[in-house]
This record gives sequence, C-alpha cells and structure tokens, in this order.
Amino acid sequence: LQGFVYASGTTMKPIFTAAKRALKKRVVYSEGEEERILRAAQIVVDEGIARPTLIGRPAVIAQRIEKFGLRLQEGLDYDVVNVEQDDRYRDFWQTYHRMTERKGVTESIAKIEMRRRLSLIGAMLVHKGDADGLICGTWGHNTMHLTYVDQVIGKRAGVTTFAAMNGLMLPNRQIFIVDTHVNYDPSAEQLAEITVMAAEEMRRFGIAPKAALLSHSNFGTSDQPSAVKMRQVLQLLQRNAPWLEVDGEMHGDVALDAAARGAIMPHSTLKDSANLLVMPNIDAANIAYNLLKTAAGGNIAIGPVLLGAAKPVHILTPSTTVRRIVNMTALTVADANAHR
Repeated sequence: LQGFVYASGTTMKPIFTAAKRALKKRVVYSEGEEERILRAAQIVVDEGIARPTLIGRPAVIAQRIEKFGLRLQEGLDYDVVNVEQDDRYRDFWQTYHRMTERKGVTESIAKIEMRRRLSLIGAMLVHKGDADGLICGTWGHNTMHLTYVDQVIGKRAGVTTFAAMNGLMLPNRQIFIVDTHVNYDPSAEQLAEITVMAAEEMRRFGIAPKAALLSHSNFGTSDQPSAVKMRQVLQLLQRNAPWLEVDGEMHGDVALDAAARGAIMPHSTLKDSANLLVMPNIDAANIAYNLLKTAAGGNIAIGPVLLGAAKPVHILTPSTTVRRIVNMTALTVADANAHR
C-alpha cells in the first residue's frame, strides 16, 4: 500500500488514513469481473480499506481470482451480487420504475435495465443502503454511468450540477483540473458552483485551494465569449465564495508561474502557483488533463472525482489503473464516513 500512497504523492495520505479508520466500508464495484477491479480489491482487503461487493457472475469471479493468483475468498473477503439471480431483483426494478416512470421508463424497460446495467445495479445498492459507496466506469462512457447515478442517487442538496475533477501528481507540484468529463460548455453559474465544489474537495485532501480561471485571454486581453464567461465566473466567486483564493481570466502558464503573473497583473488576488485549474469547457479540461497525465505525470492521477452526488459515487474511465482504483476506493470510503 505504501507504494500506492507514495506514488500518488502526499495527497492521498489523509484519505487512506481516514479510510482505514472508517466504520462504513462497503464499496460496490459495478464491473466486478474485471481484472483491474479484482487486483484492486485484493489490495483494499489486505490493507483493511474496504469490504468489496463485486457485481458479476460468482463462478466467473472465482475463476478469475484463481487465474490472477489472488487470495480473495467469497464471503470471507468480499461479497457478490449475482447478476443472474438475486432475491432483491423485484424490489430493485420496481423501485427504479417508480423513480423513472415519468421519464419514459416502462415496467418492461425497468426489468431489462436492472438485469443488464451494472452501474444501475450498483447505484440501487447504495440507494437501498446495501452498500456505502459505488465505483464504476472501467468500461463504457461517462454519460451512460452518470445517467443511472442521476436517476437513482441524484444530486446533493443545494447542488444544481454534477462535475468531474482530476488530480495530477506532477514533478514538484500537485494540480487539480475541472470539469474533465461532465459539462460540455458550462455556464458561468455552473463553473462558479463547480469551482466551489472542487475547492471544498481539495480541502478534504488537506490542500488549500488556489484557483485560476483559465482562458486564451489574460486579464481582459480578449472579449471573446469564453473569456467574458471566465470573468463572470470570477465575479460570482468573489460574491458567493469570498473565502476562496481565486483570480482570472488568465493563461495556463501565468496560472502556474507567480512571477509571470506578477509582471502583468501586480495586484492579482491569487498568490503563488495555482493548484486548481478551472477550464472554460470540457474540451480544454479533458485535453489538458490527458496530455499532462501522459507527458509529465507518469500516468499517476487521482479521479475522476465526481462532484455533486448525494452519496459517494465515482465514475472512473476505461484507461484507469489498479493504483487509481485503490485511490478512488479509499476516497469513496472516506466520503461515506465524512460528516458534511
């Protein structure tokens, strides 16, 4: 485990500590037959981070555990939700139908979906209290998984949008980027809300957020719509989150280089290097994250961290690593035990 923690920098240490001390540890993995999930489950069991619930076919899971040389034992180390036969199936599809009958989901569709959509099953387990948190997304696309999370678990009270935050452990710095996966072209109001949610999440990592609102424009050099939007975000944050250290709109290099920023904006309200980079749209956020992760970050990353959900749920990506699954399991357990 130490290798996982150190590879993720000091960022994950308080999260792992909280997870190991936690009482609520039942994490359901939607893709329970997947090799990376099984390898991560072995680590979280060995280290006492979580009690895995694997969604899949029990015989296939047991066969793959043996094939991969793992030591997990059903019932002792982990639980299984059998997608082919589960006593809760009727209750689950009926509950899902009641939730979505006015959103075009008929009884027959609810029955079919509750058999084949693994992230839907996982979300229902969390909704029913049979699991404390959900990890999904090692295959499929984010929108599909988020649809079921939204239908069954929904948003936190007072929150109007979901968002995704990714953390990068770069040489000599840690940075977080939003919104990498959810909102294609968020409004100024959405970006302000997303920035606050991301900053609050960073505080849980023990990191003081320093937010930069990024743009092709540097402090008013452009009046293109995206630049104007980022200036509006700053105004909203100054009014609604005066505790947050933030400035913009600015270039990416100016966000990370305090000297360069001081040369063009001596009275910037952002001091030192930014560690929360707020992008104007999903293209900028996703491209920047994946380029930095691969070119400079050694593929060591945290997330995606789903922001705004009513319960602990995180939607990963098909490129996720075992290390990232372990990290996100610890975060899910910490989320489940946090008093917000």
